[in-house]
Amino acid sequence: MQQMNERPRILLVDDELQLLRYLGDRLRRDGYDVALARSGREALDRLDVSWPDIVILDLMIPDLDGETVASEIKRRADIPIIVLSAISSSESKVELIQSYAEDYVTKPFHYPELLARIKRVLRRLNERIPRQAVTLGPDLTLVLPRRQATVRGTTLSLSPTETRLLATLVANLGQPVSTEQLLSRVWSDDDANPAYVWVTVRRLRLKIEVDPDRPRYLLTSRGGGYRLMPAG
Repeated sequence: MQQMNERPRILLVDDELQLLRYLGDRLRRDGYDVALARSGREALDRLDVSWPDIVILDLMIPDLDGETVASEIKRRADIPIIVLSAISSSESKVELIQSYAEDYVTKPFHYPELLARIKRVLRRLNERIPRQAVTLGPDLTLVLPRRQATVRGTTLSLSPTETRLLATLVANLGQPVSTEQLLSRVWSDDDANPAYVWVTVRRLRLKIEVDPDRPRYLLTSRGGGYRLMPAG
């Protein structure tokens, strides 16, 4: 992560040269250090030179499609990604955010909207994630900085969204966190709805619980929301 006196670094990936230049100029004026890439391979080459703090990625790019590029970025490091796409269906949006994106902006968009989402994602980078392993029981340990959970001796990967949700629950261990609080802390999307939380919780239970239908650690609270409980 950047030092306090450094400009946040953004990698913009889009095959529309005019849009790239426009966004690059606006973001630089607003205090960001911006690198540009017009293809998937060029974007990955940029990663070999320096790590950005955030990637703004169009899905429709030459030589490597956006989803392949996003998967490769996440394989290398947990760099937050904002997806740009002309596809506006809510199903596609949820799937992308669950898989690898921190946020999703539909084209065409207004620059102030994109800037606000960039600021929200970068602000979240400074939120506290436990630096040490969190052991919840003999068969479950969370290592959130690595986006991993060790379940009955097997190490499993966690998505960025799953990691943020667990970090929020760990910060309130044993206490209920409402669905509204989880939406606010975990998702940048102003249109996020409770289904995002339900889907993510279900995916997590399938990963970390012995019996996802009778969860031992990730519990539903009677008054609404969820809580993470240590064994016993």
